[in-house]
Amino acid sequence: MKMRVAAVQYHLRTIRSFEEFAAQSEHYVKTAEEFGAEFVLFPEFFTTQLMSIGNGQGQALTINDLPDFTERYRELFVALAKRTKMHIIGGTHVTRQGDRLYNTAHLFYPDGTVGEQAKLHITPTEVQEWNMTPGEGLQVFETEKGTIAMLTCYDIEFPEIVRMAKAKGADVIFCPSCTDDRHGFYRVRYTSHARAVENQVYVVTTGTVGSLPTVDFMRANYGQAAVISPNDIPFPPRGILVEGEINDDMIVTADLDLELLYEVRERGSVTTWRDRRTDLYPDWN
Repeated sequence: MKMRVAAVQYHLRTIRSFEEFAAQSEHYVKTAEEFGAEFVLFPEFFTTQLMSIGNGQGQALTINDLPDFTERYRELFVALAKRTKMHIIGGTHVTRQGDRLYNTAHLFYPDGTVGEQAKLHITPTEVQEWNMTPGEGLQVFETEKGTIAMLTCYDIEFPEIVRMAKAKGADVIFCPSCTDDRHGFYRVRYTSHARAVENQVYVVTTGTVGSLPTVDFMRANYGQAAVISPNDIPFPPRGILVEGEINDDMIVTADLDLELLYEVRERGSVTTWRDRRTDLYPDWN
């Protein structure tokens, strides 16, 4: 089984209307479609661009205003997924449940179905500045091409949660990210490689680029898309199937061969998933 994936290095810039956001998003989706992608990944927090529309008095909207766009965001990406017949991981969007805000990844299926996964590990900035709430449970998502999980940015830095995703059957981890400097970027990037090696899975990751000068905590972005494999003989030695140019506005595309994962899990140079010492440390079977 093979699946073609694309990852968007979404360029954040100030906009004046939801229609501008929709047109930019559609541009990336159409580009991925032209490359024959079956899955396309947008970054974490890319919908914060909507905050730059402002309130008509020269002030940016706040994080508390962002959930007001949820219905239009979902309608847009449902329509794009249905029209292109692609699976779209619509980055993350801030949603509201009661009086709580969640950083929620969305999977838009070609038939119009929508899957959601709230970010499980919340950074200090998300807690202290945006008063966000962590999600409570991990899901994996069945697709016609295989089982995937959506783990957002900071989530990938925790080995246990990716172990759980693999134990639930995920072969591909989609990791939308948003980092403002090289330190944060490399934390996500290096741990993505570690998770791919530990669990013998693919990791598809991308981040925001550009800036939103009027939006607090989105003024700086440092991003690069990458499709990461285990480090074994069927794959590139560095475990990188493709990567973008840092901080450029672009899309990267790669083919994932799931049969190669099954092969290295059984007969690879190392068989890390099979060789877990569950007699010595807790694990998920």
